Amino acid sequence: MMDKVLGVILGGGQGSRLSPLTQTRSKPAVPIAGKYRLVDIPISNCINSGVHRMFVLTQFNSASLNKHIKNTYHFSHFSTAFVDILAAEQTVHNSEWFQGTADAVRQSMHHICLHEFEYILILSGDQLYQMDFKEMIEKHIEAKAEITIATIPVTQKEATDFGILKADQENIITSFIEKPTTGLDEWISDTGAEMQAEGRDFLASMGIYVFNREYLINILNENLDEKDFGKEILPKAITRSRVLSFQYEGYWTDIGNISSFFEANLSLTDEIPKFNLFDSCHTIFTRARMLPPSKIWNTTLDKTIIAEGCIIEASRVEHTVVGIRSRIGKHSVIVNAYIMGSDRYQTLIEIEAEKAAGNPLIGIGDRCYIHNAIIDKNCRIGDDVKINGGLHLEDGDFELYTVKDGIVVVKKGAVLPNGTII
Repeated sequence: MMDKVLGVILGGGQGSRLSPLTQTRSKPAVPIAGKYRLVDIPISNCINSGVHRMFVLTQFNSASLNKHIKNTYHFSHFSTAFVDILAAEQTVHNSEWFQGTADAVRQSMHHICLHEFEYILILSGDQLYQMDFKEMIEKHIEAKAEITIATIPVTQKEATDFGILKADQENIITSFIEKPTTGLDEWISDTGAEMQAEGRDFLASMGIYVFNREYLINILNENLDEKDFGKEILPKAITRSRVLSFQYEGYWTDIGNISSFFEANLSLTDEIPKFNLFDSCHTIFTRARMLPPSKIWNTTLDKTIIAEGCIIEASRVEHTVVGIRSRIGKHSVIVNAYIMGSDRYQTLIEIEAEKAAGNPLIGIGDRCYIHNAIIDKNCRIGDDVKINGGLHLEDGDFELYTVKDGIVVVKKGAVLPNGTII
């Protein structure tokens, strides 16, 4: 059954709400949990579910995403499995970039349709969840649906941020509204006793869809002016087609902005995190790196994840995710932070030369204090640097860093001289 399914992962637009993390990389290429990329989540969910043929659609800053996928997802020569990038391209028929989710798929269909499949699974590249798509496909086939939409119960407060659906007793969707602000009582659904006990009375679209092949081709060709699935194509389809709701009740979050990205990463340090990186049935795959084990001394660690290849001499690291090849100097204190790490180690000769010139090394120097911050890759934080994020800071974009919702994001490759205070 799953060999009849082809996956399409939408890379998203410019990713401005995740800026500055998306200034030099596409949204699916943003590092998460210290060693993965966002795109690894939907790809891993597909692999774990038996979907082994995937396209990733992208158009902004795709170089690092291309490199990551090329270096990560290798399959047997005797297998039909693949993960390929489809970047926006100009053709004799279309000179525009992708204008929305549906338009991205429409413009890519001449590549996608070269492959044999009966069902197409359309996913977002910026969500954090662990889901078995096999069950979703089975329900889609059993219901003889033309479209299946994955839905998740949400609270009344959350409902205003999503497309909200209503379904009948057979889980066939009967109506849809995009981000309702009034009349919410009319959209309450029977989400089950457990969900209702948590106040999760509304069915929200997760932006995860299954389409029958011919149905998708026809609906895209019939509505050339409609560019988006959620806002245009699906609301119309619900009124005239058989559209199934597949209710998912596990952990799921949309990595839409810096605040949600920061919270999702730090929540991984919980004693029993909602997103379980240690679940062998839902392995998250990523690039295999031949890195040494992390080396730590004279450091108090609490609620902290540390990736491979780190050298840590800090006095305290608390409620923090420390990414690959991170270096943290003596007597530094890191609290509520995501340190993304670096792409390479400096050689001993480079280190001596940088020290002689008075330049900060890649990583975090001695006697630093970092709180409520994201340090992007390859940053050079000098000695005695103080970064104290919080709501007392106004939002703003500066040369070396950005402040959003009290979170200080030090830009990729930024150099903060000794004694810098933010």
